[in-house]
Amino acid sequence: MEKLNQRTIEERLDKLEGWEYIENAIQTSFEFKNFKEAFSVMTRLAFEFEKHNHHAEWTNVYNSLVIRLNTHSAGGVTEKDFELAHVIEKIIESD
Repeated sequence: MEKLNQRTIEERLDKLEGWEYIENAIQTSFEFKNFKEAFSVMTRLAFEFEKHNHHAEWTNVYNSLVIRLNTHSAGGVTEKDFELAHVIEKIIESD
């Protein structure tokens, strides 16, 4: 998959509320009611990551979750990252 240029990344980010381009990745964060809710969403996301064979860099502290996406083999952000970002948004919205 081909690495996207910064202009394309910024255009695509306009369609994703709360996502930013930071240090060669697209990134967002979420806050949940408690740890159990955050972990539940992380579990659902983990199955999607595996299904897409594309895995996020993420951190969780109690009720907060930070997610970063990039495609290591391409050396930056690709269409695959945006596809996964939209999947993440659908899962978050469905909760």
